[in-house]
Amino acid sequence: MSLTIKNLSKSYQTGSEKLAILKHLNLEVPSSAVVAVVGASGSGKSTFLSLVAGLDSFDEGEILINNQTIKNLSRAEMTKFRAENIGFVFQQFHLISHLTAFENLSLPLEILNRSFTAADILARLEQVGLHHRAEHKPTEMSGGECQRLALARGLITQPSLLLADEPSGNLDSETGVKVMNLFFEQVRRTKTTTVLVTHDMELAKRCDRIFVLKDGSLH
Repeated sequence: MSLTIKNLSKSYQTGSEKLAILKHLNLEVPSSAVVAVVGASGSGKSTFLSLVAGLDSFDEGEILINNQTIKNLSRAEMTKFRAENIGFVFQQFHLISHLTAFENLSLPLEILNRSFTAADILARLEQVGLHHRAEHKPTEMSGGECQRLALARGLITQPSLLLADEPSGNLDSETGVKVMNLFFEQVRRTKTTTVLVTHDMELAKRCDRIFVLKDGSLH
C-alpha cells in the first residue's frame, strides 16, 4: 500500500477573505513506511489528516491510496473505502463509551461483515495488554488503557493506511512512552503504512521520515 498526494490545495472562506491552509502540497509514502508530519499549532496538520481520510473536500490536487484516487468517490463510496482501508488513532481516543473493550474491537469487523471469533478479539486485546479488560468499558479504564484499545481498534480491520493524530497527546509522559512503544511495535509488526501527526520530535525521530508542515507545504 502506498499514499501519494499531488499538488494538494485547501482554503477556507472567512467572510470576504480566502484563507489558504495547504498550498500545492506533495507527499509520497511507500508501502509499510511510517512517516511523521510535524508543525506548529495552526499549521494545518488536522486539515491535512481530514483530507487524506476523505472527511473533507479539497480545492485541487489528488490523493491516491493504493493507487485509488479518492477525489471522485461519492460520500457513500468514500465511507465504504475508508472503513475498508483506513484506520485511525486519535488523541481523544474516540471509543464508544457504552461498549466494552471486546465490543469496541468487534464492531468495526461487524460493520464490514467480516467473520471473526471471540478468540480473535481476545488475541488482539492480548497483543495490547488488555486481555483482562475485555468486559470493561472505556469509562472504567485508564487513559493509557483507552489509547491501547484505540490502537488495537485502529488496526483490527488490517487497514492499508493508519492515520494517527497526536496519539500520546492526552497521556502523561511515562504512560505516553509506554503506549508509543507499543504503537511502533504494532505498526512495524503488521507493516502498516502509517502517517503520524505529532508535535513531539522524539516520537517523530522514531519514524522512517519526518515532514515539516510549514506555510501550507511539506518540507
